[in-house]
Amino acid sequence: MHRTRWKLAHMITLIGVMLTFNPFLFSPASEAQAESFNVKPGAWEMTVTTITSGMKLSPELSAKMTPAQRAQMEQMIKSREGKPHTMTTQSCITKDDLSQDRIIKEMQDEDEDTAVQCKVKVLSKSSTKLVLDQLCPGPPSSTTHFTVETKTTDSFVAVGERSEGGSGKAHIDIKGKWLRTGCDGLEE
Repeated sequence: MHRTRWKLAHMITLIGVMLTFNPFLFSPASEAQAESFNVKPGAWEMTVTTITSGMKLSPELSAKMTPAQRAQMEQMIKSREGKPHTMTTQSCITKDDLSQDRIIKEMQDEDEDTAVQCKVKVLSKSSTKLVLDQLCPGPPSSTTHFTVETKTTDSFVAVGERSEGGSGKAHIDIKGKWLRTGCDGLEE
């Protein structure tokens, strides 16, 4: 598995359409002393379950697809409507990956294709829990409520609820389980 940063905001946006999972959105803090999640570095197993309802392809995304691609994506969205879709991957999380500032930054810079930045309001932040709301002006506009909580040093859970302007809702549950200290066989 290639190690690219999870864009949890993107996952919620394009659930079932463009799953671009990264192991977790943790990386070193750039400035002030930031909270870090209190979990062990090493190999982790991530189980992601998503449920969508009312999702539609945005006109912007549809315009970039051929008719055959559009039909295939629309069929995939329809087939997953209201049904849980679960995916499990293994990822390497280093000690430097445990700062919460990255998750906040990634959610602010959600749309890499435009200069529009999302607004993120941090509701609470500690070494065991991060709760935030995200508002993206779009297009399409969206709102997300997201919580990441470390239950122990070798497990975490994350829950996200996202509403897309005119394009449905998505719920995501992520469970992370620490496997081992070394990351042999996993790309960093």
